[in-house]
This record gives sequence, C-alpha cells and structure tokens, in this order.
Amino acid sequence: MRVRFAPSPTGYLHIGGARTCLFNWLYARAQGGQFVLRIEDTDKARSKKEFLDEILDSLQWLGLNWDELHFQSERFDVYLSYAKKLLNEGKAYMADDGSGAIIAKMPHKTVRIDDMIHGQIQFDTSLIKDQVLIKSDQSPTYNFACVIDDAEMKISHIIRGDDHISNTPKQVILYEELGFELPKFAHIPMILGQGGGRMSKRAGATAITEYRRMGFLPEALVNYLMLLGWSPGNNQEIISLIDAVKKFDIMSANKTAATFDMDKLLWLNSQYIKVCAPERLAASLKPFLLEKGFIEPDNFDGKSISNVLKLYCERATTLEELSEALRPFFVQEVGIDDAAREKFFSQDLTREFSFLKEKFEALSDFSVQPIEEAFRSAVAELGTTTKYLIHPLRVALSGKTVGPGMFEFIEALGRQKTLERIDRIIRSFKNQPR
Repeated sequence: MRVRFAPSPTGYLHIGGARTCLFNWLYARAQGGQFVLRIEDTDKARSKKEFLDEILDSLQWLGLNWDELHFQSERFDVYLSYAKKLLNEGKAYMADDGSGAIIAKMPHKTVRIDDMIHGQIQFDTSLIKDQVLIKSDQSPTYNFACVIDDAEMKISHIIRGDDHISNTPKQVILYEELGFELPKFAHIPMILGQGGGRMSKRAGATAITEYRRMGFLPEALVNYLMLLGWSPGNNQEIISLIDAVKKFDIMSANKTAATFDMDKLLWLNSQYIKVCAPERLAASLKPFLLEKGFIEPDNFDGKSISNVLKLYCERATTLEELSEALRPFFVQEVGIDDAAREKFFSQDLTREFSFLKEKFEALSDFSVQPIEEAFRSAVAELGTTTKYLIHPLRVALSGKTVGPGMFEFIEALGRQKTLERIDRIIRSFKNQPR
C-alpha cells in the first residue's frame, strides 16, 4: 500500500494541506505501507525555494517523515513521452493555434468511482471539455502529471481534499486511456471557518509556520488536525501520533466538513504544555525568550528555569504566552501600568514594605515555607490583613495583578531580585508628590 502527499511550492503549508498530509501519513503507517512526498513544482515561475523549504521544515516539525521524495520538475521528459503516446494512438491532438500544446480527447461516458469516504460518485464526462496535457511552454498540466506520477510511483490510495472531486473524472479517463490501473480514492471533506464559510486567515487559514511562531507545540497541532475529520472514538480528544496509528482508518473519516475552532486548539495546546517535560519545554521556549531579549544565545541551558516553569505551565495556552509570563524573571525592572499603580499604590506603603523587607532579609532559608511565615508574621505585627498587602506585593515584584502562588513565585524569583524590587517600590513612594 502506497499513498502520497503532493504539495506545490507556490505557497506555504496551511492547515488544510497539513491535515491531508497527516491523514495520508497515518493511513500509510497504520497499514504498514509507504508514504511518498511529491513536490509538484511544474510551475517554474511561481515555485520558490522559500516555500519548498517551509513545507519540508513544517512536515518535519510536525513529525511527518516520508519514505520517498520526488520532484515533478525533474520529470518533464516523462510527461512529454506519454503525451506523444496518446498523440500516436489518436487519443490526443495538437492545438490548432501552432502553440505546441497537446490536448486529450475527452470521451463521452459515465464514470463511477467508489470513494472510500463518500461512497459511489458518478460523473457524466460529456460535460467535460477536452483536456490540455502539455501546455505551450512544454510543461504538463496538473491532472496529466498527477496521473502519470501516481501510476509510475504505484500509488494505491489517493487521499486528498474533496475540492479535488471535480478533477477525479478527468484523471480516471486519463488512467484508462493510458492503460493504468486505477487507484482507490478517498476525498476528505473541507475545513470550514467558525461561521460556516471558507476558512479566513483570522479563522485558522494560516501557515503552519505561523502556528509555530504563535507558540503551539507540534504534537498539539497534530492532535488537533486529527480531530478535524476523524475521531479515535470513546469521546477521546487527546491522542498521540503513535496511538493514533493503531486506530486510524481512512474509511472512518467524517463525511461532513470539519469546523476550525481556535479555542479548542488553544485548549489542546495547554494540555500538552502541562505534561511537557521541563527540559523539552525550556528548549521549546528558547526561541521566544531570545526574541524578547530575555536571554543570550549561548548563555541558556534551560535548567535554570525548570522550577519557574512548574509555576506557569498549568495556566499557559501557548509558548508565546508562557514566555511573556516569565518576563519578571529576566528583566531588571518590571513595568507597572497606571491602572495597577493607581489601584494598589495610591497610598503610601513605605512602612509596610520596609517591614516586609526586613523580614525577608532575615531569612537564612529563602524557600516557600519560611517566606510565607515571614509574610504572615509581618502582616500580624503590622495589624493589617493578608489581602491588604499581598496584592501590592505581587504587583511590585511581578508587574502583574495575577499569577501563580505568591510564595512559590517569590522563592523562584530569588532573594536578590525580591529585595531589589521591594526597595524600588519603597523609593517610588518617597518620590511621590505629597
């Protein structure tokens, strides 16, 4: 059993193409077959290396390895020889405008295919005009090159989006005219935007590279792509590639269109972030931390933030969000917006913060329990409440009004930064106009 994914390097790999590739890959691995990657680069003007590199890199990032790699641009002589064969047999003719184009005669008949997803589909080929095989620039048309490659590469199952259904009768005729054995067809219903129409860029129709930049883990994105048209059963939503291979069958793919739901994708990503090993999570975060200028390229081993990650990975939905949450641990000074300053620092808390600083300075063990005990002791001795002091303290140390457990955060921040930031807020009270 052999399947193929055949992207064109005239644009980036998007959600729809990645889903098609995944379903081909899963079926090949589930059936013990082979997965062929074929680059359809016959359009020399529009095919670009940057698109090819992005497609290959995105597939590798998603974990979709291929068994063979072919380029149509290296096979022009093959397509031309088959076109000449049809010419010689009277099944094709030269364009009468002298352009050198070769056109196949389209016989009038009924074509039936047993689609593995949709069941039997019937076409009347009398409604289809004669098909160009070789264009005037001697490059092959999509349908012609596709049929020859699928036949020569012994592709047994063609799994693709149902936007290709209209190409199927044209290709079936060419299979028959060339004497090739017909493969089995499976057309996957398209992916819709949340409004029910075509996917827009806002509703998920963006390059896989962009999801990577937004901070999605590859296994979360792959998991979500699976759910766009297939289900492992038993209401299971989280499934690895390895486990999916054991269950996947293209014939159990949904017959109706899937709807892209960014909230669902974000939720799935958050589940994978929660269980990601700290070392792997730190390595995945490195590009985001570098981009924000939080770390130097050669001065980051990931181990230093593993304890910090435990505080934030429960809440984060993307790596971008997680890296931003780590800002207080990397910057010298945290920013405090005007609204937070107005809410928590409108009155002078010099006495309270000075007392708290003394308590923290006196600690020989700067860990969660002693930190909490010192804080609660300060609150009691000041005759105030936990709520009165803990929110201003969080803003002073992190610049944020919400976050993980306060005492766990202080331990992770460390003695030096904690005392420096308390000191800074005390100085800000002294500089406030009275």
